[in-house]
Order: sequence, then structure tokens, then C-alpha cells
Amino acid sequence: MRRIKNITRNTVVSKSFVKAKGFRNKILGLMGDTSSGSLFIETRFGIHTFGMKVPLDVVILNDEDKVVKIKEDLMPGKIFVWNPKYKKILELPQGSITKSKTIVGDKISF
Repeated sequence: MRRIKNITRNTVVSKSFVKAKGFRNKILGLMGDTSSGSLFIETRFGIHTFGMKVPLDVVILNDEDKVVKIKEDLMPGKIFVWNPKYKKILELPQGSITKSKTIVGDKISF
């Protein structure tokens, strides 16, 4: 597992993450898996938090790994969508965006 860093602010966004592989991993996301810390997904169709027990933070990246949209505290049982031209998504533990001081326009490194 590798960490995610905000290189604009020189902060750590997540100490570890895994990349979702396959349809099943993309659909399930972080449900029931708190060991990985964070999840990197490539999808253009939005995400959901059905089945989640805790809120999460979401960061949408463009092809250059710059932050284009942020959603803090996405509550369980919700759907989150964005402009479908962006396909890189980070699902993060709640509070990760605030702790790393990440804002739209920041450059992220994996």
C-alpha cells in the first residue's frame, strides 16, 4: 500500500490506499473494509454510500491529478455525482480533507 500526498500543501491525505480492481470492488468501495484506509476508484458514474456505517470524504481528480471537486462528510445512504469527464476518485476516511488542508486546485501525488 502507498500513501496519498497533497504536494501543493506538502501534507499527507492518506497514509495508505488501495486501488479498486474489478466491478465488484468498485461497487462495494470501502463498505466493510476499514483496513485499507482509503480507496482509489476510476469511474464516471458517481458513487454511493449505501451500506456504509460512517461518513467519508471524497476527492475528484482530473487527468493531471489536480483536485476538481471535494465532498466532505458524505453521509451513509447517499449518492454523489460529478461531471462525468472526471474519472479519478478518492474515497477517504472522514476528516481527511480537513486534516490535509486539501482544496480545489491542489495537486495530489500517489
